[in-house]
Amino acid sequence: MKFLSYSFQNKPMWGIATDQGVVSLMSDRHPTFKSAIEDGSFEQLGKEAMGRAPTHALNQIAFLPVITDPAKIICIGHNYEEHRVETQRDKTENPTVFLRVAESQLGHDQPMLIPPESSQLDYECEIAVIIGKSGRRIQEKDAWTHIAGYSAYNDGSVRDWQRHTTQFTPGKNFSATGAFGPYMVPRGVIKDNEELSLCTRLNGVVMQKATTHMMIFSIPRLIHYVSTFTTLVPGDVIVSGTPGGVGSRRTPPVWMKEGDLVEVEVDKIGILSNRIAKEH
Repeated sequence: MKFLSYSFQNKPMWGIATDQGVVSLMSDRHPTFKSAIEDGSFEQLGKEAMGRAPTHALNQIAFLPVITDPAKIICIGHNYEEHRVETQRDKTENPTVFLRVAESQLGHDQPMLIPPESSQLDYECEIAVIIGKSGRRIQEKDAWTHIAGYSAYNDGSVRDWQRHTTQFTPGKNFSATGAFGPYMVPRGVIKDNEELSLCTRLNGVVMQKATTHMMIFSIPRLIHYVSTFTTLVPGDVIVSGTPGGVGSRRTPPVWMKEGDLVEVEVDKIGILSNRIAKEH
């Protein structure tokens, strides 16, 4: 099953994607995908909908971020050794953590925006972990049971603003720079600790490529660490880090330009694709 959030005639909806199209699962009880994650019913609702005729064709909808209203978007920096080395960061005992706001996100096939204040928009392919069960101080051995599913993420970064100070927040929160989707695949479809490959393509050229087994801090370790300082709740998103090969560390640097096509592909999830446009 592949779950998605989308809009139809400017009305936000959610459902599952099938070979025939999109089956809406929106209801008064479950107006958003997150609401169905919160009460644990999303997988059962998806299974019941598998045989239904599609509500909409894919070409009739606009993709939204998989979770449109997360309470928290927690991003992890320098979580692949190649990226840590290329950024000249010291090894640390604990993950590097920063936050995104929901307003900075966009969906699959929507324009990723270069703000007028910068020309240094960079790509970062990542795997997003969507929390399905609340918890505080979650032990690593229990972490998998708190996961609802996984998605692809492009943690677009406005590099000069990221480097204004040692804090990442400004460069990570410009509007429509964090692409999220197209789908969430439930935890049961992807085995716990299964090795997944992820890559970035810019105009068809592979720029980043790695597997999840190359992470410095594993997904259970991230869940344990993050849940120590904050309570994780259903719909929270942990964006688990990017591999080496980012544009800012190339010679010369590679910045995304208006009209470029950037694609993030993750095994078993699919391709998150966005054109680059200028914000006006």
